[in-house]
Amino acid sequence: MTLLKTNMSKRPFGAILTILVCAGFGSFLILLGFKQDARAWQVYLVNVLFWSALAQGALLFSMIMHVTKARWSGALQNLSEAFAAFFPVSFVLFVLLYAGRSHLFPWLGQDLHGKEVWLNVPFLMTRDLVGLLLLYGLGTAYVFHAFRCKTWSRAGAGRVRAALDRFLAQPADPSACRGRMTTLAVLYMLTYAVVLSLISVDWIMSMDPHFISTLFGGYFFIKAFYIGMGGVIILASILYLAYGEETRLNDSHFHDIGKLFFAFCVVWAYFLYAQVMVIWYGNIPEETHYLIERFKYQSWKLAFIFVFVVSFMVPFFTLLNQRAKVKPAVMLVLCSLALTGIWVENLVMVGPPLRFDTGALPLRIFDVLISLGFLGLAAGAVATLLKLFPELFLNYGEKTN
Repeated sequence: MTLLKTNMSKRPFGAILTILVCAGFGSFLILLGFKQDARAWQVYLVNVLFWSALAQGALLFSMIMHVTKARWSGALQNLSEAFAAFFPVSFVLFVLLYAGRSHLFPWLGQDLHGKEVWLNVPFLMTRDLVGLLLLYGLGTAYVFHAFRCKTWSRAGAGRVRAALDRFLAQPADPSACRGRMTTLAVLYMLTYAVVLSLISVDWIMSMDPHFISTLFGGYFFIKAFYIGMGGVIILASILYLAYGEETRLNDSHFHDIGKLFFAFCVVWAYFLYAQVMVIWYGNIPEETHYLIERFKYQSWKLAFIFVFVVSFMVPFFTLLNQRAKVKPAVMLVLCSLALTGIWVENLVMVGPPLRFDTGALPLRIFDVLISLGFLGLAAGAVATLLKLFPELFLNYGEKTN
């Protein structure tokens, strides 16, 4: 096991992630310096929504497995809990959105026909941040109790781990600890649905202030769970390809979560279809404007087609093959494509109302670099937690209570 720990520390992940974060931060500053403030904040918003939703949905996977007493998930449940490490970063990133408010709310200064009570920046920021604080608090508390049941003191693991071991003292009654996990999981699920619906309305649907959809919130939190599972599969695939049989992962894990990912690929596509179809046959000007804004230019049409192909058609037809589900390399590529498509879908929802290069290719090199910077932040947070608690995915043995 000492060799495994040494290998973990020697891998250049830390340096690569640091370069990504610096490149993203530098690109953001360059756009601000060249008076491209609107573009910088719009790309920032797309990434905050995407990476926060991924972390929120990934942790939800663990809670669903716990509440349903699913035994097949094994180490996958541990890996999904590692995404909670991004919660503090996500909260800070959301707070910073206030600095770009003049570029992110196209309804500022408009006649909102009585919606001013709801659509005003102080109230919007307050309710969203309070909701996120509650959601992240419940998620962190759940992970705290989960780690108390799953981790144990390891001599020679470093000062930070030693301090965490003292904080995560083994519970006197493990069954009571698991009971608290169940309560926190149920509360998180309810808060997850409410808070993600609220964020979708405030930060996406409100960009067209006269557009109303009762399906929008449900679509957003289903999509978050879909990409959250994709994030868990990507992490599991990378770890399995890097450490092989030394991990606590096997073919059954990939096969089972592959089936669940396939199912929610279909659920996400159904919600997308239901949203578009209702707008199409309703043919109400306040609603059709939402689609017209996104389909009147060829660049946005192609972006939407790309989303549908890589986030639905490719996963759907690939995962019909049973053997594809048990190949980590295939699942890594497949889920990376699906998540890239959902990122572009976020851009399609946010870009047109913010006049994000409406008639041209919607992406530039600085947009990509900023997005890679967010990838570095999210991956760095998760990798740091896994480095502190390698027993979550490596065969250090099982904790006995």
